[in-house]
Amino acid sequence: MAQDTKKVSSRNSYEKYKVTYCTDLEKSVIISNFERRGWLQVGPEDEWNIYWSFTQNCRNIFSIENGYRLADNQMINHFPNHYELSRKDLLVKNIKRYRRELERDGNALAEKTEVTLPNGQVVTRYAYLDFIPTTFVLPADYNMFVEEYRKSPQSTWIVKPCGKSQGAGIFLINKLSKLKKWSRETKTSFHPQLSKESYVISRYIDNPLLIGGKKFDLRLYVLITSFRPLKAYLFQHGFCRFCTVKYDTSVTELDNMYVHLTNVSVQKHGGDYNSYHGGKMSVQNLRLYLEGTRGRQVTEKLFVEIQWLIVHSLKAVAPVMANDRHCFECYGYDIIIDDSLKPWLIEVNASPSLQSTTHNDRILKHKLIDNIISVVVPPAGVPDARWNKIPTAEALGDFEVLIDEELIERDDVNPRTKPRTRL
Repeated sequence: MAQDTKKVSSRNSYEKYKVTYCTDLEKSVIISNFERRGWLQVGPEDEWNIYWSFTQNCRNIFSIENGYRLADNQMINHFPNHYELSRKDLLVKNIKRYRRELERDGNALAEKTEVTLPNGQVVTRYAYLDFIPTTFVLPADYNMFVEEYRKSPQSTWIVKPCGKSQGAGIFLINKLSKLKKWSRETKTSFHPQLSKESYVISRYIDNPLLIGGKKFDLRLYVLITSFRPLKAYLFQHGFCRFCTVKYDTSVTELDNMYVHLTNVSVQKHGGDYNSYHGGKMSVQNLRLYLEGTRGRQVTEKLFVEIQWLIVHSLKAVAPVMANDRHCFECYGYDIIIDDSLKPWLIEVNASPSLQSTTHNDRILKHKLIDNIISVVVPPAGVPDARWNKIPTAEALGDFEVLIDEELIERDDVNPRTKPRTRL
């Protein structure tokens, strides 16, 4: 690994400078983008400028035991403790803490309101920060979950292991006895000191917006170049991921993951999976569909609320993030829209899949990586952790600014880079 900063003193020397990269992911969308720029591939033990790494290898680089210090001309594609946002239990914990702190400070964002549920029950919820389903961490919050469950025992809940992805280990329950049965069969203790693995249990969004009778979620890509000040960019080419089977809330379909889970890693094994379009639809087509069926005004409101929840999920974790200047990260946000056009944040992925399932998928992900590089690398084309991380309008490509706290403070934004989120 590189130990010394390579000195670049003039534009001519920048042009002669050979950028090197290494990657743990042998994905063509990564390598082709690097090679197109004339960058040279090296190993992780060589002198590299950009490292596209697995999350674990990034954590190893920043570990105290390693003792390694990155040079100014080195950048890496994860923050050391990205899991504060991407691990399901920590995301919930951080958002709940964020709400409490705003409430304690008397911030209007923490205002609460009474909501009447479809069953007639009146509950108190946050008026503006109600963007994650009611969630508890098991086993630590088991007693609190039982108390909430008994308020509306007809509800369905979804259980997810905190440290897994791609739909692994997820199941739905509609009776407390089912959770207890699962606990016995898997030998999972609800005693905090005896449990080896933690889970989150969330109120299931059982009224999702359906298209063609099928459930779907949104996968959106959000690039972070700094958490303090917060600098976040939204990629404009997200997509919907559809289930292959029509949505059914009956008890008999509770265990049918082809009905309930939108993950491509699950749906591609279904008999009705279409490999041509991969069960995906662009976010632009979703917007057109909603404008045609629900109207332009409510559609615009939905997308503003989606930006809102992304920004505030990032603000919730910003204080605890190790904000190393050598880091950037592209997160995959999974959002479900209910039939009242309310968006719900389901989870955030630190390593969203770069596997291409269709031709359009390949084009999208190639452009995503290309645009990420253009945003995070300074205009001179050489990685430099010291630059101010304010990309030009041209460098943004298909990213739009969600929030840039540095520009807000300076109040010198231009129309192309001005944060568009209505905060």
